[in-house]
Amino acid sequence: MNPSWWQQIAGTVATEFSDLSDLGQTTQVVLRLMVAAVLGGLLGWEREHKGQAAGVRTHMLVAMGAALFVLVSQQLGMEKDDLSRVIQGLTAGVGFLCAGTILKGDKTGDVKGLTTAAGLWLTAAIGVASGLGRELTAVLATVLALVVLALVPVLVRLIDKPAPLITDGDADRDLSRQRIRTDD
Repeated sequence: MNPSWWQQIAGTVATEFSDLSDLGQTTQVVLRLMVAAVLGGLLGWEREHKGQAAGVRTHMLVAMGAALFVLVSQQLGMEKDDLSRVIQGLTAGVGFLCAGTILKGDKTGDVKGLTTAAGLWLTAAIGVASGLGRELTAVLATVLALVVLALVPVLVRLIDKPAPLITDGDADRDLSRQRIRTDD
């Protein structure tokens, strides 16, 4: 076999794997993708913990995929206008993925999967923020999302809690307390 043939193959392979030119750039890409994966995983864990279909792996993949789309676009040197079109396409594409998680039942108001869909959509946005190097923004959005997912259902239950029923004896006692207060 001709050594120049092997050299040509080796040169082509080396060129194909040369998109990360130095250790700093490699570290940046790894960090951004890992942040996206971890934050997506946290949101996915919350959904999986609540028994939803889209769990840890799905959320991690959505976040990493979104981060990778914007990372590669940045590496290609895209300007902000072009990058915004990448984000628009990503947003629409993830919207289709989210639509697949929404199920409508036969009865009016019987819709399931809206929170999962919204969570996947937010996960993609967190991935975009991570991919753009806005890791703190991505972390803050994740924390706020976890707060919404954990606390809002509790607040809704407290607000929608039905008033206790008052029996006739309770009403008489309440009226006598009011009389005592007004007699003072």
